[in-house]
Amino acid sequence: MDWNPHNLYRRFFDDPRAMDQFLSEIHFAEWNLLQDKGRPFAEGVAELSARFPQHAHLIRAYHEHWEDSVAGPIPGSVEILRALKAEGHPVYGLSNWSAETFPLAYRKYDFFRILDGYIISGDVGLVKPDPAIFNLMIDKIGYPASACLLIDDSAQNTEVARQLGFETILFRSPKVLAAELRQLRLLTNSSFAT
Repeated sequence: MDWNPHNLYRRFFDDPRAMDQFLSEIHFAEWNLLQDKGRPFAEGVAELSARFPQHAHLIRAYHEHWEDSVAGPIPGSVEILRALKAEGHPVYGLSNWSAETFPLAYRKYDFFRILDGYIISGDVGLVKPDPAIFNLMIDKIGYPASACLLIDDSAQNTEVARQLGFETILFRSPKVLAAELRQLRLLTNSSFAT
């Protein structure tokens, strides 16, 4: 998914530098991770608004217009997911995502139904790169880490997973991912053309 708070906040800022300064000032990434870990949005918005009352309307806007932070699927990624499934590989999702906002995306995008299962961090109170969430995933799916490939756009997440025994790919683009999957013989040229 192309999730980025900039997608939402562009309507509030004419200057991208001012937007970045705001996100940095309120420590957006750290704050948002607490919602991904299960904290209710209302509680998070109240806490951050109390600390930064001059930005309360912008903080509320993230909760009220969260769907605008998602631009949609990254072109090519869903096609890779479908191709892996067509090749007979089980596919699972493991995401840092608020339990409140994931259902909004799940209803909007049908490709989530391709997954054989998933763990959403906000549902379990754990976030990547905590090893516990990776262990919870392998317990859920019934495969050892050594039989699993984790694809993630965070080097920190892939490094922890690698240390736990997963094969890993750091996602950079669908084109690069498709090439790496072909090298691992998980995709054939006939199942996915770039």
